[in-house]
Amino acid sequence: MDNKQRSFSAGYLIIAILATWLFNDLVYKPFIIRETEVSYNVFLQDLKENKINEVILNGDRIVFTLKATENQKETAANVVAVTDPDLVERLIASGVAFSAQAPTKSLFSTLFGWILPLLPLFLLWYFIFKRMGGGGPNAMSLGKSKAHEINGEMIGIKFSDVGGVGEAEVELREIIEYLKYPENFSKMGAKLPKGVLLAGSPGTGKTLLAKATAGEAEVPFFFLTGSSFVEMFVGVGAARVRDLFEQAQKKAPCIIFIDEIDAIGQARTSVAGIGGNSEQENTLNQLLAEMDGFAANSGVVIMAATNRPEILDPALIRPGRFDRQIQVNLPTEPGRLEILIIHTRNMPLGSDVNLERLAKITAGFSGAELANLANEAALLAIRKGIKTISMADFDLAIERVVAGLQRKTPLSDAIRSKVSYHEVGHALTAYYLPGTDPVHKISIIPTAKGALGYTMQMPEEDRYLIGENELKARIAVMLGGRAAELIVFQEASTGASNDLERATEMARRMITEFGMSLKLGPVRYANTTGSYLRSGVSGREDLSPATILHIDQEIHRLLDEAQNTAKQILTEHIAVLHEVATFLKEKEVISGDDLTRIVTSMS
Repeated sequence: MDNKQRSFSAGYLIIAILATWLFNDLVYKPFIIRETEVSYNVFLQDLKENKINEVILNGDRIVFTLKATENQKETAANVVAVTDPDLVERLIASGVAFSAQAPTKSLFSTLFGWILPLLPLFLLWYFIFKRMGGGGPNAMSLGKSKAHEINGEMIGIKFSDVGGVGEAEVELREIIEYLKYPENFSKMGAKLPKGVLLAGSPGTGKTLLAKATAGEAEVPFFFLTGSSFVEMFVGVGAARVRDLFEQAQKKAPCIIFIDEIDAIGQARTSVAGIGGNSEQENTLNQLLAEMDGFAANSGVVIMAATNRPEILDPALIRPGRFDRQIQVNLPTEPGRLEILIIHTRNMPLGSDVNLERLAKITAGFSGAELANLANEAALLAIRKGIKTISMADFDLAIERVVAGLQRKTPLSDAIRSKVSYHEVGHALTAYYLPGTDPVHKISIIPTAKGALGYTMQMPEEDRYLIGENELKARIAVMLGGRAAELIVFQEASTGASNDLERATEMARRMITEFGMSLKLGPVRYANTTGSYLRSGVSGREDLSPATILHIDQEIHRLLDEAQNTAKQILTEHIAVLHEVATFLKEKEVISGDDLTRIVTSMS
């Protein structure tokens, strides 16, 4: 019999004993008392007639036995004790043997008197230890690792299930080769990296890659998140790190995967914080020590994933710890095609579905977004009640992912007119300016994200470098809607607020990050120690007020030039602007092909 069966049997035995005790104390005894209970008058009459053999004074009851007769054996009875100062004298006078017993409390009164008042405290204690320790009311479980162990063959994920990560897969193949055939590395005197850090944007498949590595190598896989190390109790994080590595050593060869490692791996500061920060540093120190304690070819590979590698502690990513960093980038067009094929292989696709075209127009989509795109298309087909997924479903799914769910809120004619001219202003500026992405769709249907309309552009190819003129053209497209409002209505509206925000941010990056200003020269002014991926100059104490003023002036110059460019284009093609806006106001949605047809017919 194993431990689980023993605990199972012991639990049932305890329950049976407790049930018997409760039945005896709460059911059986009260039933017997009720069956033999008489009134106090009957008791006094029997005492007077000398029928009683013995009397026991038992607290709130008087228990007595009646003498045997020819027709009846000796029987017992009881009566509720009443205040009778002459009782003892009567007992002495009748010559009855009597005695007294100390009153005893029943289990029922004990439960209400002691256990029930303490029950809330017990439940609170149980909840705290279960919450903090993750494993029940044992204080020792606080230091146990929360890692979930999965056997490699049970993961069910291979590299064939992961698409768009060709370069990362090549590097991870070496890890798999080592886990399968470590003797090949030992013969050559080669040492495998102790740690592998997967860095990249959210949704690029870092966790999926780690699982696929374990699935290909068919070794145990310990999965946990960085936040699961740190609790409110000091020392818990370090204890869990020790326990994790002890478990891994016993299961070697294996993979330890720590997702979102920046939760415990952030760079340490010179001044320790209060509570959580010092505990986080203790946990990090223990992790560094454990990684140093591993031999190079111990059979344990530590993998971690993060979206923000720049904030990790330098001691964590130095050679000897996480000495191999693999950048998991957004998928390229061939990679997006692989991902779409994987996520649609069990879907009934229509004959018009062109995955190559979808891969082309979804530049910048992550693997998670592509998976969501395929799922949204399937949901749209189900909502329509059709049995196959068409290309139109994928187009609508792209709009839903990019722009949000369409709302049925009707717009007044005046607002529809302004929104139409605004969106056509974006579209025509993009159409006539070289170096901009083609217009895919224009809509004046409000969306759940708060937009009253949108102009969707889809790049035809992946961009790795963008020139200064192309960035200026993009800013002009962003301000094209505002320019159209100024031309047609002689005033701007609040609808351009998001356009201004994005245009200002791009202009700021051109000046402060990319050095695209003759006045300021090839100097980086952006704050490198600020928030992640922020390009502001706040916090730069080494910048003079004059330099900050020049930066603001250059940003204004870029925005003014972009708006003037958009106004010039729309003024030159004012007839096309009116024609397309009227058509859009009537149809609500027009495609890029419709836009091209109208512009071509009027040229």
